[in-house]
Amino acid sequence: MPKNIKKIGVMTSGGDAPGMNAAIRSVVRTCAYHQIECVGIYRGYEGMMEGDFKEMNARSVKGIINKGGTVLKSARSKEFKTPEGRKIAHQKLMEAQIDALVVIGGDGTFNGGLVFNKEYDFPVIGIPGTIDNDIYGTTNTLGYDTALNTVVECIDKIRDTASSHNRLFFVEVMGRDVGHIALNAGVGAGAEEILIPEEDLGLDRLLDSLRRSKQSGKSSSIVVVAEGDKIGKNVFELKDYVEANMTEYEV
Repeated sequence: MPKNIKKIGVMTSGGDAPGMNAAIRSVVRTCAYHQIECVGIYRGYEGMMEGDFKEMNARSVKGIINKGGTVLKSARSKEFKTPEGRKIAHQKLMEAQIDALVVIGGDGTFNGGLVFNKEYDFPVIGIPGTIDNDIYGTTNTLGYDTALNTVVECIDKIRDTASSHNRLFFVEVMGRDVGHIALNAGVGAGAEEILIPEEDLGLDRLLDSLRRSKQSGKSSSIVVVAEGDKIGKNVFELKDYVEANMTEYEV
């Protein structure tokens, strides 16, 4: 591991998340402040293996702080998961005289950086950037709060239609392995039921909850479903199931 870091590479990988550009800007300008060279790596690990690098300075990141997405682009790479792919990536970094990496992304990005660090004793720092909020050791990942507020806003608008037409709406949100968005958006928006990957309370519980809502006088309901909920049914299958068992609901 190099004792004196003179050049840092920064990249984004995996799904983009709000706040990534602000993180890129901070890395680049911090490097400039400490007189360390900074190189932008385009398209994540894929771009690293192809040597898709560009020198960056304080002016390079002017005006990006409020922009969505990532100016460095992003991609997922199957080849980097292989030892051969990581060897190519390491060679490209050595050729560019890059001494350390700052990777911005989610669990896949972090796992890739961890393996790379162990194999080549190469300095890697991770900045958690994912709307799923599933990185251990951080309270809120970059993008999570924005995603959560966006979902709550959308559910509020859907509820207007639900109440106007006396309908039940299933709202599916992102969350393949964790249900932070579904859980907190559901609580914030006042959903009648929330289905998440961490628990399987069964379809009977869902029907009981909807029946209680109906008996209490509610004419419309919202159910928030994480895409990876443990019941194992997608929103269309849930719709068919509820319609078959509760004919009084228009779903």
